[in-house]
Amino acid sequence: MGNAGEQKRRSLIWILVLLVVVVAWFFFNTGDDSNVDRHRIEADRAALQDADPDDILVDFADDITDERVAAIGRQLQLRFELVSIHAQDERFYRAHVTADRRDAVLAKLSVLADVEIAEPDAVAFASPSAPVLFGSGGQPNWAGFPNDPQYKYQWHLEQIKMPKAWKLADGEGVTVAVLDTGVAYGDYQQFHLVEDLAGVEFVKPYNFVNNNRHAYDDHGHGTHVAGTIAQATNNDIGVAGIARAVKIMPVKVLSGSGSGSVGGIADAIRYAADEGAQVINMSLGSRFPSRVLEKAINYAHKKGTTVICASGNDGRGKVGYPAAYDKAVAVGATQFDESVTFYSNYGKALDITAPGGNTRVDQNGDGMPDGVLQNTIAIGDPSQSDYYGFMGTSMASPHAAGVAALIVGEGVTNPDAVEKILEDTARAPVNQEMDINKYGAGIIDAEAAVLAARSQTGAGQLFFALLLGAALAFGSRRKGLQTVTGSMANGRFVFGLVFGAGGLFFLPYLAPSLASLPIVETLTRGLPSWDLGLLGVTGHGSPLFFSALIPLGLVTLLLGVKAARPVLAGLLIGVAGHLVYHAVNPIADIRYLPAFAEMMWLGMNAAICVVTAKLVMRR
Repeated sequence: MGNAGEQKRRSLIWILVLLVVVVAWFFFNTGDDSNVDRHRIEADRAALQDADPDDILVDFADDITDERVAAIGRQLQLRFELVSIHAQDERFYRAHVTADRRDAVLAKLSVLADVEIAEPDAVAFASPSAPVLFGSGGQPNWAGFPNDPQYKYQWHLEQIKMPKAWKLADGEGVTVAVLDTGVAYGDYQQFHLVEDLAGVEFVKPYNFVNNNRHAYDDHGHGTHVAGTIAQATNNDIGVAGIARAVKIMPVKVLSGSGSGSVGGIADAIRYAADEGAQVINMSLGSRFPSRVLEKAINYAHKKGTTVICASGNDGRGKVGYPAAYDKAVAVGATQFDESVTFYSNYGKALDITAPGGNTRVDQNGDGMPDGVLQNTIAIGDPSQSDYYGFMGTSMASPHAAGVAALIVGEGVTNPDAVEKILEDTARAPVNQEMDINKYGAGIIDAEAAVLAARSQTGAGQLFFALLLGAALAFGSRRKGLQTVTGSMANGRFVFGLVFGAGGLFFLPYLAPSLASLPIVETLTRGLPSWDLGLLGVTGHGSPLFFSALIPLGLVTLLLGVKAARPVLAGLLIGVAGHLVYHAVNPIADIRYLPAFAEMMWLGMNAAICVVTAKLVMRR
């Protein structure tokens, strides 16, 4: 009878733990229900009215054969061409039609079972900007970090609290794709690298305008955007950037005139996601929607890529596209006094705001117009470069993309979790009335975002570890297992628990400069997330680290050392808490596992850790 009672109490404890996990999953889960546009028909009609009458886009089913594509082309008197060489897998084509045939052809295509989407191609534009030449200037007496001589004119980096954020994170290992007019990333004919991008690593460039691998900037807009994200910082040259250690993927989707095909942009989004970009920035847009563009953004989101977009520069109460899509982060623009700029689009689809600048004013009285200052090529002359102040939501978007890269660098790789941190840590404007329709969640705060990504995560992991420890202590006390409860009261047990769950997660608040040191930075994370420091962002979520294997290995090695047993038991409980936190709050994907198996994997390994901890303490 006694054994039956003990078994019943044990079952009740585990049921309680399971209930807590389920409730926490609903509380922490950042996923959204699939969003269905209730105005799809009206949106499609608007697209038909505004699109280029000579081009249509056709997204065929992925399993369609070349012969079937050709047959449909013959039937409708169309010549289908892949949007780019990268469009073969998704069977994404463009065809030319005359204006008088377009509607009829689209209607016939739309009813075919082989066709997923058929719609007009359209033109998207880089948001217009008013460049102001600042000139290279001299070397003032500049102390501290950063030492870039023209940083004193970058009020916009102060606005998002970069001076403190730089001490915490640099985005190392993160790749940001810049879908724009290209980037001045290297010598090529008349194009050249601007001086303040020297040392920045550029990866996997592609030109979707001309379908080649030379994604060089022939406009200036894309290089300016890339500079905000990753301009070489603290190098005694020019200006600073936000995420100084990220890799930039130059993806040219806009021509030298600043315009580009929606089909090419959609194809480029897939390319960037497939090639490993954790963040995509799109400082471009149009007033009307596109299903192929939305599908591409959803694809990137599912692949774990955070998509950041400019809200548009029409000064109207409706966010433009692609920013308005559910899986994109829409960014509006502020000026020096933190008011929303006259040109920034706003509305219910707006997520956050960031500095976009206003070259018409000099509110800070520094003698320079209040543009966003970066080093880029001269407009219309890619053989020359200088320091220009631009304004536009195009300039606001890369501020958010840079901060998103810092968040990803802290191990928060799930796009929903990245967006949630950006919004939760955004702040209200100083001396301005907070209007959610114009500011979204508020102005991005780089320091708060990085601290949240690391410290709040560590606190959550410690909470679950303490919860599991309390449940284990309660069950052991009811059974009279004094060896277990006594071990848990040992300071070495607490040390092991903190070490395994969240590490020194509180250190960035107390000593940010110390916390940024490589070895110390690793110790500010729980044991499973050490993979971030050892394997980098691309290796984060390793099933080897996010399992019971490493603590079980330590138990095998040290179980015979009596003094080490409380530490081992605490470590096991700490790791279990870390795993449970990731199960209920999926801020990072577990590599090589399908989504449906991740929670089972984490839960199973957490249970193994708890059972092993109990055995260690009873030994």
